[in-house]
Amino acid sequence: MSEKLQVLGSRKALTPGLQHYSRVVVADNSGAKEAMIIGVFGYRGVLRRVPFANIADLVVVSVKKGTPEVRKQKFRAVIIRQRMPFRRPDGTWVAFEDNAVVIVNPDGTPKGTEIRGPIAREAAERWPKVASLATMVV
Repeated sequence: MSEKLQVLGSRKALTPGLQHYSRVVVADNSGAKEAMIIGVFGYRGVLRRVPFANIADLVVVSVKKGTPEVRKQKFRAVIIRQRMPFRRPDGTWVAFEDNAVVIVNPDGTPKGTEIRGPIAREAAERWPKVASLATMVV
């Protein structure tokens, strides 16, 4: 798992897409419907700065809506969609209709068996096990 927790260089050029206490849609069939981001893996910030996360980052979420088995529990999740436009190296800008995550186990495998909606190419490249469940990669 240590190779999955690496941060892709300096984060200064990245647009803050999601931050602490952001509510996100859970796009898999793990039983959770809505979650809240409560932590960002690998984030090194300034004192009292609110941590932010982008596409393909590993975050800690608390499930707010869903089945009674998963509600009020903490899980690791991968961000697959974000509303805030982000720039790709070829110069194109990409934005999605919602903010969405996929809940993963500590080894990086998805907890669910299917993913609803598209996922970003950046998330598919960094998390191949998540990409194998995706129906559409944008």
